[in-house]
Amino acid sequence: MTALDTYEQAIEYLYGRINFERIHSEAYTTGDFKLDRMRLLLERIGNPQERIPAVHVAGTKGKGSTCTMIASILTQAGYRTGLYTSPHLIRYEERFVVDGVQPEPSAVVDLVNRIRPHVAAMDRLPARMHPTYFEITTALAWMYFEDCGVELAVLETGLGGRLDCTNLCRPLVTIITNISRDHTQLLGSTVREIAGEKAGILKDGVPVISGVSHPDAIDVIRTVSRERTAPLWLLGTDITQHCVQAAATESRWQIDVPGQSFPSIPVSLRGEHQGANASLAIAAIVRLREAGWEIPAEAIDAGMLRVRWPARVEEVGQKPSVILDAAHNWESAKALVKSLVDFPPVRRRLLVFATTRDKDYRGLVRILLPHFDTIVITKYLENPRGVPIEELESYIATIADRPVHLAADPYAAWKLACKLATPADQIVVTGSFFLIAELRELILDDLREGSVPENPLMANPRVEISP
Repeated sequence: MTALDTYEQAIEYLYGRINFERIHSEAYTTGDFKLDRMRLLLERIGNPQERIPAVHVAGTKGKGSTCTMIASILTQAGYRTGLYTSPHLIRYEERFVVDGVQPEPSAVVDLVNRIRPHVAAMDRLPARMHPTYFEITTALAWMYFEDCGVELAVLETGLGGRLDCTNLCRPLVTIITNISRDHTQLLGSTVREIAGEKAGILKDGVPVISGVSHPDAIDVIRTVSRERTAPLWLLGTDITQHCVQAAATESRWQIDVPGQSFPSIPVSLRGEHQGANASLAIAAIVRLREAGWEIPAEAIDAGMLRVRWPARVEEVGQKPSVILDAAHNWESAKALVKSLVDFPPVRRRLLVFATTRDKDYRGLVRILLPHFDTIVITKYLENPRGVPIEELESYIATIADRPVHLAADPYAAWKLACKLATPADQIVVTGSFFLIAELRELILDDLREGSVPENPLMANPRVEISP
C-alpha cells in the first residue's frame, strides 16, 4: 500500500469513507451501528482505549460544552488531557485535541497511514464490517491520545450512546446531559426510548451524573443506574446551582454537590443553560477527586475561565450584532432564544436559517420565528440532507406573518442579511451545525475586512423593510 504524502490526501481518504454526518440518515437503521466493527478496529490498533481512562458524556444538548469544561479544568490541574468531540467546524483535527491543541497536519498524515492497512483488511471481511468515517476517526483519536501520553480522555458520544463507537472506553465517570427528541429515526420516537439509548453508556459501578429534566428520562436513568449499581447524582436533586453574578462576558454560579459547595464558579460561555452544563462538569470533577485525582480549586477556576466553544451563542460582530449558534433541536433553540435577552436591546432581529431533513425542522421553526422580525432562509452546499428553501418557505407561510427572503446558498444569505440589517439590528445565524461550519470563517473574514455593508435606512430607523 502506497503511503499518503500530504495532509490533503489524508483528509480526502477520510472523507471518502461512509460519512453518516454527510448522507441521508434515513438509509440507516440501528442495525448498522453495532460495536462489532469498532471493537475489531480497536483490537487491530492495540486497544489504546484500555490504557487511557475516560470521562464519557452523552446527551442531546450541552455535551460538547460540558466536555470542554471538564477537559479545560483537567489541563489546568496539570494532567495531559485528550478531548474528543464532533462534528468539526472548520478543520477535521478539531475533533481530537490534547490540552486544547490540535494535531499538526503531519501527525494526521502519520495517523491515517498507520490505520489504512487495518481498514483495508476489514474492508475485505464480509458485509457490514467496513469501518465508517466516525469509527475510523474515533480510532485515530485513541491512537493520537496514546502517542501524546494522554492521562485522561474526555469523550463526547457522536450518536446516542449504547451503540456509539465511543462506548468501548473505560470511564471513571459517565454523564448524561439533558435529553430531548433528536435523531428519532435511529434512537426512538419518545424521550423514554432516547433516554434508554443514552443510558447505554452507564457502566457497572461507575458513578453517573445526570442533567436530564423530563420525568420519563429521569425514570430511565434512575432505573438503569440501579441495575448497574452506578451511583447517581441528579441535577436539580443532588446537584443544584443558581447564578450569583450575571455579566455580558462571564457569569458566576454557586454549585452544590453532595457534601461540597462551590460558591462562585466562573462560566465564560453565554446563556443560562451553561450554568447547568457547568454544574455537570463540576460534579464530574468532584467524582474524579474522590477517585484520587488531584484537582485544586485554582485549576477549576482557571479551567472554567479559559473555556471557549465556538458557535454556542457566539457574538462575532457588532453594529449590527452578529450571533452564531449551532442550535439544531428543540432544547438548543429554546436555550438560544432565552439567551438573546441577555444582549443589549436591538431594533430588529434577523434570522439566517437552514436546517436538516432528519431534524424536526417544523418544531425548530415554531420555536425560533416569534423572536425574529425578518427571516432569510437558505440551504447549505456541502450536505445533501438540507431542507429545500421552497419547503421551508411554504411551511413558514402557514404559521407566521414575517418578511421571508430566500437565498440560494449560505453566503448569499449572509450577504442579504447584511443588506437588510442596520447597525442597530441583530443578525442570528442558526439552525444547523453544517450552516455554521460553512459560514463562520466567511463571516469572520468579512467582519475583519470591514466588508459588511451599512444599510442606508439607518438614517430613518422607523422605516421597515418589506419582503
